[in-house]
Amino acid sequence: MIYKKLKTYAPERMGFVYVGILMALLAAGLSVASYYYLYRFLRKVIVDVDMTGAVPLAMDVVIFLIANALVYFLALWSTHILAFRLETNLKKQGLRHLMNASFSFYDKNESGRVRKIMDDNTALTHSSVAHLIPDLTTAVFAPLLGIALAFYVDWRIGLLFTVSFLSGILFIRKMMGDQNFMNQYMAASDKMNSGAVEYVRGIHVLKIFKTSLQSLKEFYRSVTEYADLALKYSMSCRSWYVFFQVFYNAVFLVALFFGYGSGDDPRVQLCKFLFYALFNGILYMALNKVMYVGMYTYQASACIEKIEKLFSEMDEKKLSTGQRETMEGSSIEFQDVTFGYEDQKVIKHFSLKLEEGKTYALVGASGSGKSTLVKLISGFYQLDDGHILIDGHDLSEYTEGALAQNIANVFQDVKLFKKSIYENVRMGRPDSSRQEVMEALHLAQCDEILNKLEKGEDTLIGARGVHLSGGEVQRIAIARAILKDAKIIILDEASAAADPENEYELQLAFANLMKKKTVIMIAHRLSSITGVDEILVIDDGKLVERGSHSELMAHNSVYQKLQEDFMQANEWRVRE
Repeated sequence: MIYKKLKTYAPERMGFVYVGILMALLAAGLSVASYYYLYRFLRKVIVDVDMTGAVPLAMDVVIFLIANALVYFLALWSTHILAFRLETNLKKQGLRHLMNASFSFYDKNESGRVRKIMDDNTALTHSSVAHLIPDLTTAVFAPLLGIALAFYVDWRIGLLFTVSFLSGILFIRKMMGDQNFMNQYMAASDKMNSGAVEYVRGIHVLKIFKTSLQSLKEFYRSVTEYADLALKYSMSCRSWYVFFQVFYNAVFLVALFFGYGSGDDPRVQLCKFLFYALFNGILYMALNKVMYVGMYTYQASACIEKIEKLFSEMDEKKLSTGQRETMEGSSIEFQDVTFGYEDQKVIKHFSLKLEEGKTYALVGASGSGKSTLVKLISGFYQLDDGHILIDGHDLSEYTEGALAQNIANVFQDVKLFKKSIYENVRMGRPDSSRQEVMEALHLAQCDEILNKLEKGEDTLIGARGVHLSGGEVQRIAIARAILKDAKIIILDEASAAADPENEYELQLAFANLMKKKTVIMIAHRLSSITGVDEILVIDDGKLVERGSHSELMAHNSVYQKLQEDFMQANEWRVRE
């Protein structure tokens, strides 16, 4: 399986596979050849007692050992080039899938799990493939060539070498343990590692509230499950591993009895015994490599399988796009739309028309479907049923670029990159000039922010730069949306992060952003929506009321009840 995957993900480096195999095969031959000259050296020293003739043979042994090391290095060099390209291509493909993944994928998957699979598994694939090819080649061919040399020396040594080799294969099968057990072990490792990422990201919360690891029950359970599985797996292999070590460190002693009663020259027998005592090491190393080859093969196959499974999850429920690249108007229409996360329907047979250039506010209880509706307008999710039209055309008719260019989102939880303020804003329209970026910052009421910073708009944001308040971050995000100049503006609790000092500037920034646009806003702060063109009251995924603030407050409506609850909540005070 792994070799087929190599052709899929690193076809341009497949030549290095064959170079690696050839070099590893040559290295195996050179290794066995060094033992051949070692045997001749021992005969010269022990049997012939010819020290002068032994020196050239000793030099031959050294030369072949050095040649073996150099050639095997070339084999590893070739396969590492292949492995680096494989890792690079897998990560590139992973990034492409991440960029195009549906929002439902991000809803269902923890960031720690995604990072673990994408980062760690590609690295494991690299290390596995880099050693798999040369180790497998030498593990197979070194013993086979060794059997031929052993029979050349003595048929009894050849027979013992062959039996030891076959016994070693049996030992390895026993030492590898149950494959299903290995699957459980790998799954437990993945679960623990993904939980560890989330734990580290939330460690500041744990420190603030003085909680322990046990408070994160799922992560704590994953750690203990992994520890238990690791111990059980190790214990299941222990007996056979000990037997393997004892057997191969003692089997050469059998060769001591080959000369008993045979009448052979004792010096010849001593020569053969010393040769086998040294030569037995090549078999031991080969069998150890076979054991690791099994691990590498399983790791590489399992890692690529997990990565491909993640790719398929990313491609599920992706919004289909069309060829329409322009959006002339900004009217929006829902036609009998039904949508749900998994089996739970959030929006049910929803129909609604929104006119171009007006401002609408969605209100309702938490979980009523407001945020889901605005995400559907942006094309974040694929509908279960029905259609959403913008400017009279179905969302699926527009290209991904057309939707991104004409719809701007400003969320409550704004994300700024670790770049300068200027670069963060310019992302709204990468081809804009510096003057246009500065004008967007001005309209978003960011002049005060820039004036207090030494480097102004070139100030870096993040760990190596400045840290801004919630309201300041929100104004920079609004500047980015102003620069984008999209026809449709979606504000999802965009003013929730505002502090009192930034409230006024933030409202001015919103006013500049919303000019001559079709605006859909979600706000729990009902005092901020009294001036919109129309208020839409959503309950349980359905439109239950619509109208202006004055119209809805004129009779006993759901909106009137929401306003009363809001005013009552504002009057709450903490008593001393």
